[in-house]
Amino acid sequence: MSDKQQEPPKIEFPCPNYPIKAVGIGGPDFQSHVIEIVQVHVPDFDLGTVSVQDSRNGNFQSVRFKITAQGVDQLKALHEALMKSDRVKMVI
Repeated sequence: MSDKQQEPPKIEFPCPNYPIKAVGIGGPDFQSHVIEIVQVHVPDFDLGTVSVQDSRNGNFQSVRFKITAQGVDQLKALHEALMKSDRVKMVI
């Protein structure tokens, strides 16, 4: 199998320090908005892993955080919940 045909590495669960970034329309409550959504899907969410960065023009913010991912279903549900928000534009 060539390098281009290799499968991506499999994630072993639970996966501590799994990084996620939510990007959206900035504002004073964007961070708390994202955290509220995350806490529904990650009961043991550590607020100490959260960092926020404003875009150059201040229109957008990225909220970065780490979770202990428990499985694919949890990650999928969290991604879907974040994307359903009218303020979150991208989840990486």
